[in-house]
Amino acid sequence: MKSLDVVVAALLVIGGLNWGLVGFFNFDLVATIFGPMSFLSRAVYVIVGICALYQAAQWKAIQRRWQPVTA
Repeated sequence: MKSLDVVVAALLVIGGLNWGLVGFFNFDLVATIFGPMSFLSRAVYVIVGICALYQAAQWKAIQRRWQPVTA
């Protein structure tokens, strides 16, 4: 599950950076790459949204998984 946590975190960082670009510079990198509201850009937005829901739902479980194992 740690691999999934890392992928989700990476996608959330990418999504956050895109929102930062939108907020600061009115520049949507996803729309620039894939086209405004094309199928691919919508898919990216949906995947990032699902990652956010996963992260929110798994917050405590992720914290426990990343704690060092003590003998």
